[in-house]
Amino acid sequence: MDWFISPYILAIVAGWTVSQLIKSIIGLFRHKYMGLRSILFVSGGMPSSHSATLMAVWTVILITDGVNSGLFGLASVIALIVLYDAVKVRRSSGEQGVALLALMKEQKSIFPVPRVAMGHTPAEVLVGSLLGIIIGLTICWISL
Repeated sequence: MDWFISPYILAIVAGWTVSQLIKSIIGLFRHKYMGLRSILFVSGGMPSSHSATLMAVWTVILITDGVNSGLFGLASVIALIVLYDAVKVRRSSGEQGVALLALMKEQKSIFPVPRVAMGHTPAEVLVGSLLGIIIGLTICWISL
Protein backbone atom coordinates (compact mmCIF):
# COMPACT_ATOMS: atom_id res chain seq x y z
CA MET A 1 0.00 0.00 0.00
CA ASP A 2 1.82 3.07 -1.26
CA TRP A 3 -0.60 5.46 0.41
CA PHE A 4 -0.20 3.98 3.87
CA ILE A 5 2.03 5.80 6.32
CA SER A 6 4.72 3.85 8.12
CA PRO A 7 3.41 2.45 11.43
CA TYR A 8 6.56 3.82 13.10
CA ILE A 9 5.84 7.39 11.96
CA LEU A 10 2.14 6.97 12.68
CA ALA A 11 2.98 5.87 16.25
CA ILE A 12 5.14 8.94 16.77
CA VAL A 13 2.51 11.35 15.44
CA ALA A 14 -0.38 9.65 17.24
CA GLY A 15 1.50 9.35 20.54
CA TRP A 16 2.38 13.03 20.58
CA THR A 17 -1.00 14.25 19.31
CA VAL A 18 -3.18 12.16 21.62
CA SER A 19 -1.11 12.90 24.72
CA GLN A 20 -0.97 16.64 23.99
CA LEU A 21 -4.72 16.67 23.38
CA ILE A 22 -5.39 14.93 26.70
CA LYS A 23 -2.93 17.23 28.47
CA SER A 24 -4.62 20.28 26.92
CA ILE A 25 -8.09 19.16 27.99
CA ILE A 26 -6.85 18.62 31.54
CA GLY A 27 -5.14 22.02 31.43
CA LEU A 28 -8.25 23.78 30.17
CA PHE A 29 -10.30 22.32 33.03
CA ARG A 30 -7.71 23.59 35.47
CA HIS A 31 -7.58 26.99 33.66
CA LYS A 32 -3.83 26.84 33.29
CA TYR A 33 -3.30 26.69 29.54
CA MET A 34 -4.84 28.87 26.90
CA GLY A 35 -3.99 29.35 23.25
CA LEU A 36 -2.85 27.04 20.47
CA ARG A 37 0.83 27.39 21.35
CA SER A 38 0.21 26.23 24.91
CA ILE A 39 -1.97 23.38 23.73
CA LEU A 40 0.64 22.05 21.30
CA PHE A 41 3.83 22.60 23.24
CA VAL A 42 3.06 22.75 26.95
CA SER A 43 5.86 21.29 29.06
CA GLY A 44 5.22 18.90 31.93
CA GLY A 45 1.80 17.82 33.07
CA MET A 46 -0.40 14.76 32.78
CA PRO A 47 0.28 12.64 30.75
CA SER A 48 3.90 12.85 29.68
CA SER A 49 3.96 13.36 25.90
CA HIS A 50 7.57 12.23 25.66
CA SER A 51 6.69 8.97 27.40
CA ALA A 52 3.56 8.41 25.31
CA THR A 53 5.36 9.11 22.03
CA LEU A 54 8.37 6.98 22.81
CA MET A 55 6.39 4.05 24.17
CA ALA A 56 4.02 4.11 21.19
CA VAL A 57 6.90 3.69 18.74
CA TRP A 58 8.65 1.25 21.12
CA THR A 59 5.51 -0.94 21.09
CA VAL A 60 5.29 -0.84 17.28
CA ILE A 61 8.97 -1.81 17.04
CA LEU A 62 8.45 -4.65 19.53
CA ILE A 63 5.50 -6.10 17.61
CA THR A 64 6.80 -5.41 14.10
CA ASP A 65 10.50 -6.25 14.47
CA GLY A 66 10.55 -8.52 17.51
CA VAL A 67 12.42 -8.55 20.77
CA ASN A 68 15.64 -9.88 19.17
CA SER A 69 16.03 -7.04 16.66
CA GLY A 70 18.74 -4.44 16.99
CA LEU A 71 16.14 -1.74 16.48
CA PHE A 72 14.19 -2.96 19.51
CA GLY A 73 17.36 -2.98 21.62
CA LEU A 74 18.16 0.58 20.56
CA ALA A 75 14.57 1.73 21.19
CA SER A 76 14.67 0.13 24.66
CA VAL A 77 17.87 1.95 25.64
CA ILE A 78 16.49 5.26 24.38
CA ALA A 79 13.22 4.62 26.25
CA LEU A 80 15.06 4.02 29.52
CA ILE A 81 17.11 7.18 29.10
CA VAL A 82 14.14 9.39 28.21
CA LEU A 83 11.87 8.03 30.95
CA TYR A 84 14.60 8.37 33.57
CA ASP A 85 15.42 11.88 32.37
CA ALA A 86 11.76 12.97 32.53
CA VAL A 87 11.38 11.88 36.16
CA LYS A 88 14.81 12.53 37.63
CA VAL A 89 16.84 15.07 35.66
CA ARG A 90 14.11 17.37 34.32
CA ARG A 91 12.15 17.21 37.57
CA SER A 92 15.22 18.10 39.62
CA SER A 93 16.03 20.96 37.25
CA GLY A 94 12.49 22.32 37.62
CA GLU A 95 12.65 22.15 41.42
CA GLN A 96 15.92 24.07 41.32
CA GLY A 97 14.26 26.63 39.06
CA VAL A 98 11.43 27.14 41.55
CA ALA A 99 13.96 27.66 44.35
CA LEU A 100 15.90 30.12 42.20
CA LEU A 101 12.72 32.09 41.42
CA ALA A 102 11.88 32.31 45.12
CA LEU A 103 15.39 33.55 45.86
CA MET A 104 15.21 36.13 43.06
CA LYS A 105 11.88 37.45 44.38
CA GLU A 106 13.15 37.53 47.96
CA GLN A 107 16.25 39.46 46.94
CA LYS A 108 14.23 41.73 44.59
CA SER A 109 16.51 40.85 41.69
CA ILE A 110 16.74 43.27 38.77
CA PHE A 111 17.15 40.41 36.33
CA PRO A 112 14.13 39.15 34.36
CA VAL A 113 12.44 36.15 35.94
CA PRO A 114 13.10 33.05 33.81
CA ARG A 115 10.43 30.53 32.91
CA VAL A 116 10.62 27.34 34.95
CA ALA A 117 9.80 24.10 33.15
CA MET A 118 9.01 21.34 35.59
CA GLY A 119 9.76 17.77 34.69
CA HIS A 120 7.29 14.98 35.25
CA THR A 121 6.15 13.13 38.31
CA PRO A 122 6.47 9.35 38.19
CA ALA A 123 2.66 9.11 37.80
CA GLU A 124 2.72 11.40 34.72
CA VAL A 125 5.44 9.26 33.12
CA LEU A 126 3.62 6.03 34.00
CA VAL A 127 0.31 7.23 32.54
CA GLY A 128 2.10 8.55 29.44
CA SER A 129 3.88 5.22 29.02
CA LEU A 130 0.66 3.22 29.35
CA LEU A 131 -1.08 5.55 26.91
CA GLY A 132 1.79 5.09 24.45
CA ILE A 133 1.62 1.31 24.71
CA ILE A 134 -2.14 1.41 24.04
CA ILE A 135 -1.57 3.69 21.03
CA GLY A 136 1.18 1.41 19.71
CA LEU A 137 -1.01 -1.67 20.09
CA THR A 138 -3.88 0.11 18.33
CA ILE A 139 -1.66 1.15 15.43
CA CYS A 140 -0.35 -2.40 15.02
CA TRP A 141 -3.90 -3.78 15.16
CA ILE A 142 -5.11 -1.28 12.52
CA SER A 143 -2.14 -1.81 10.22
CA LEU A 144 -2.38 -5.62 10.14
